[in-house]
Amino acid sequence: MYIRLIRNQPQGNVLTGRLQIDDAFACDTLEHWQYAIPAGFFRVRLTYSPRFQEILPILDHVYGFARESHDGTKRTGIRIHAGNTIEHTRGCILLGDRQEAKGERLMSSRKCLSELREYLLNNQKSNPNEEIYIEITQPDPYPLADEPCPLELQQYEIDARRAEQRYLDALQAGLLRSGKS
Repeated sequence: MYIRLIRNQPQGNVLTGRLQIDDAFACDTLEHWQYAIPAGFFRVRLTYSPRFQEILPILDHVYGFARESHDGTKRTGIRIHAGNTIEHTRGCILLGDRQEAKGERLMSSRKCLSELREYLLNNQKSNPNEEIYIEITQPDPYPLADEPCPLELQQYEIDARRAEQRYLDALQAGLLRSGKS
């Protein structure tokens, strides 16, 4: 089975996206930009989560990701679980519905998670040997963690164009020399 998470451009620390499984299942996602895992392909398993006390999808062996969990142990997997805001995640992927939400919140998160889990469990029962994979994609160009967010970049470009125009206007008015010999 192939799952696809298509991320949008981050807005500050808010990273939204869309999770799709063919035409069978779709919902919105929410991640914290600072803790988001890199784009790529990952194996997904359904395992019991001691923290959430239920069976949840987990992305296995995320390269370069080993963080301390709530119980102090190191983890290398990323859970897909319910939550409403980026404060509910530290690297995990939250599911829900943004159309109903105000701002960057998810609504109907538990419902979406339940539907995804049911879909994956039913698929696992009918195809017990089939592996589940997720592809996480992000738009191009995509900012790096230490670069400004897209809104800051847009403002920078606007300011740079204005400065260039002021320079050209001053040059044309004869207030500056072109520097050409």
